[in-house]
Amino acid sequence: MSRNSRPYQIAPSILSADFARLGDEVRAVIAAGADLIHFDVMDNHYVPNLTIGPMVCAAIKPHVGNTPIDVHLMVKPVDAIIPEFAKAGANIISFHPEASEHVDRTIALIRECGCKPGLVFNPATPLSYLDYTLDKLDLVLIMSVNPGFGGQKFIDAVLPKITEVRRRIAASGRDVMLEVDGGVKADNIAKVAAAGADTFVAGSAVYGQKDYAAAIAAMRAELASVSQG
Repeated sequence: MSRNSRPYQIAPSILSADFARLGDEVRAVIAAGADLIHFDVMDNHYVPNLTIGPMVCAAIKPHVGNTPIDVHLMVKPVDAIIPEFAKAGANIISFHPEASEHVDRTIALIRECGCKPGLVFNPATPLSYLDYTLDKLDLVLIMSVNPGFGGQKFIDAVLPKITEVRRRIAASGRDVMLEVDGGVKADNIAKVAAAGADTFVAGSAVYGQKDYAAAIAAMRAELASVSQG
């Protein structure tokens, strides 16, 4: 496996934040060292939960400064809502191939709306979609839980999948983010990085702690051990 050369990035998920204080919560994790704000959109259709939409994205946009908003759409059908999130201030928009009738068209739509496109793979989703799309993507997101709820346990069986995506990215020669979402925390982030990931979604691992800066620092300390290895 080719070593990841991108800097490691921590992306706290606001799904685990205090929604009554969302602007404060976003500013707090950015001050604590977050690199991205991860924005989980669930529709109670593609996944069994209902969360937040473009209005909330637009509401937090003034609070993020230059920190990118990383929107993960767990929504089916997906195309109609993409322009709404682009207008609301999203920088990255990722979607599940199962939620699109034409994956290439959805990727092109995200790019046309001025955002970076990403493709999301559930634990059981085959990577064969990348055979046709990797040259058009800025992000690949591997789910290390089955989507729908925060606070789930990391599924170790996805580690070889992360490594295979890293191999494909390296072979492509392109600068593509490799993000992992689901059950990532300080005590397992090193093995996720060693598998090839460079961007780590952390929900309860950050927002479930009293000290956000200490939580992010603990993750970075574990990542430093991988970088030095």
